[in-house]
Amino acid sequence: MNTFDQYESNVRSYCRVFPDVFSKAENSTLISESGKKFIDFWAGAGALNYGHNNPYIIEKIISYLQSGGILHALDLQTVAKREFIEIFQNSILKPKNLNFKIQFCGPTGTNGVEASFKLARKVKKRQDIFSFTGSYHGMTLGSLAATSGNDIRNGAGVPLNNIVFFPYPGEIYKNINCLDYMETVLSDDHSGISLPAAVILETLQAEGGVNAADIEFLRKLRDLCDRRDILLICDDVQVGCYRTGPFFSFEKAGITPDIVILSKSISGCGFPMSILLMKPELDIWNPGEHNGTFRGYQPALIGAKAAIEFSLNNSIEKKVAEKEVIIKKYLEEQIAAIDKNIKFRGTGMIWGIDCSSLKITAKEIASECYKKGLVIEKAGRNDSVLKIMPPLTIDTLLLKNGLDIIRDSLMQFF
Repeated sequence: MNTFDQYESNVRSYCRVFPDVFSKAENSTLISESGKKFIDFWAGAGALNYGHNNPYIIEKIISYLQSGGILHALDLQTVAKREFIEIFQNSILKPKNLNFKIQFCGPTGTNGVEASFKLARKVKKRQDIFSFTGSYHGMTLGSLAATSGNDIRNGAGVPLNNIVFFPYPGEIYKNINCLDYMETVLSDDHSGISLPAAVILETLQAEGGVNAADIEFLRKLRDLCDRRDILLICDDVQVGCYRTGPFFSFEKAGITPDIVILSKSISGCGFPMSILLMKPELDIWNPGEHNGTFRGYQPALIGAKAAIEFSLNNSIEKKVAEKEVIIKKYLEEQIAAIDKNIKFRGTGMIWGIDCSSLKITAKEIASECYKKGLVIEKAGRNDSVLKIMPPLTIDTLLLKNGLDIIRDSLMQFF
């Protein structure tokens, strides 16, 4: 029995699927202590958009650590925080004509979701939040209530209240007009459903199986929220920071949410960091009304500033668009051609291969990929989707090598 089996909790999960002991990483490559190299199509579940140990970001962090800068500051005013706020406002928000105030939350995405719910309820003086089937918003009780997967919901051990679920557009609910249904229940004084404080949405459900809402749906949802006096919350924890192409996933639809949640890759290098963006008129917090010990982890702020500099200096958005073409073309020509039942979908640098209609499972394919040196995650209902999500900085040749491994692994079953 190894150290992990003997002393670490049974709750661990990823290590059961990727059982090597890893010791090093570089950009899009993971290296085990035995020296075996793996191509990374997982990117720390989206926390490493800029690659493992990005040299530019790491250099900035090391320089800060050696300077004697503050490491932990709660919500004190610091140079590191000021510099991040200024670059985020001037280089990300203002060029997009987005007017948001920034709230620094606890260290993970679920902390941002919890803060968004509390704020929405405070602003609108209503209790309920609308969420969608297929959603994933976190594991603490408030965000878990808005997460649809029964297996993880059952782990709460208590009722998960004040969330109403609606069908997310896509294959499973293709015969249901989701927004017409929402309009109907809100107009029906006998529907049993109250006007909510907010609707929380992932424009692309990553953990839900790489399901994207189309532009028309997003625009109509924004209009519905405006007409009904409902706040629109965008959870961009996993698909923000250029994952879908632009910095924010909602940009393609030309809409502006009232509240946006960012975490995972916002720190640039996998450090814990979560922020809430809110329209200024929503910032009605009393001082200290929502806080958290680790909302002031300064190295994460240094990494976040460096990540913005790196992305702008290296035209990350343009490169994501170029690699999107490579991935889509490969899936069309090499993967879908293997069997007529293979379906794929995605955008930017997040794609899913839907194996739900195959005689083999995504788990079997992912296991074969791992044997061949590719780390790739499963997602969606019954874990039936292979999720392609490499660092945005992956070398083109390595990207193609990883796609070749998926093809070769699939071919073994046909």
